[in-house]
Amino acid sequence: MKKSFFFSSLFYFVSVGILFLAVYHFLQWQHLSDLGFYAVVFLILLVGWGWWYVIASLVVHPKKRIEAELERLVEDIIHELNVPLSTIRANSELLKRKLSDDPRSLRRIERIEDASIRLEKLYKEISYQIRKETEQVKKEHFLPSELILERVGYFEAQKRNALKVEITDERAVTADRIGFEQMLDNLISNAMKYSPKEMPVTITLHQGKIMISDEGIGMDTTELIRVMERYYQADPSQEGKGIGLALVKAYCDSEGIDIHIHSEKGQGTKVLLDIQPLMNHA
Repeated sequence: MKKSFFFSSLFYFVSVGILFLAVYHFLQWQHLSDLGFYAVVFLILLVGWGWWYVIASLVVHPKKRIEAELERLVEDIIHELNVPLSTIRANSELLKRKLSDDPRSLRRIERIEDASIRLEKLYKEISYQIRKETEQVKKEHFLPSELILERVGYFEAQKRNALKVEITDERAVTADRIGFEQMLDNLISNAMKYSPKEMPVTITLHQGKIMISDEGIGMDTTELIRVMERYYQADPSQEGKGIGLALVKAYCDSEGIDIHIHSEKGQGTKVLLDIQPLMNHA
């Protein structure tokens, strides 16, 4: 909405400015009186107002209606999905209590709960992306250390790679929290995906810098150059669409986070995020 308003306003003022300039040179050439100049200026302002109305009608107002519809759709989706998810969680808890002496059934119920958690996270991400497109995402004040521990707990529940965490910086940041969480999730998920299950993934937060390192397959120079391209996958056999790091890069650019990736084939990968600019404004 803001971008459309900016560009339409810019186009309007440039158009009117060009008209004024043309009229000024024309009047100088014709040697018209001051009264004639004011009359022409009035006509230009009248035409300019009409031109602005046309621009607003064709560009700004339709986009505003679309954004309002998207916002309503998001609210409806969240409401409709919350109901079955709440039902799944409530019934899972009841079944766990009734089947507490049946390990096999408990494992099945846990898988159902894990699937419901992933579904809940998915619809929250969809909601976030839609709100982001309509520029309604607000900055939040939060502790990256707490968010890192929260996401580590989420991935530990998957019982895949061991996760080692080292945190010495407890400063807060002001940023898009949901985007920050998605950035961490993508990087931790990639580190686990491209590492053997028995190899640990290390996450550190020191002096305003987050590092996520693994001991996995690593990347060569060619792969490093292309790794942040949308839809690019260094290993096509792995699950995914190749958009994770592209989203990470887009978020880092929008928040002013410097991101550096160091990797060698067969030696693992390290991703360094400098979040100090977010701390300076916290």
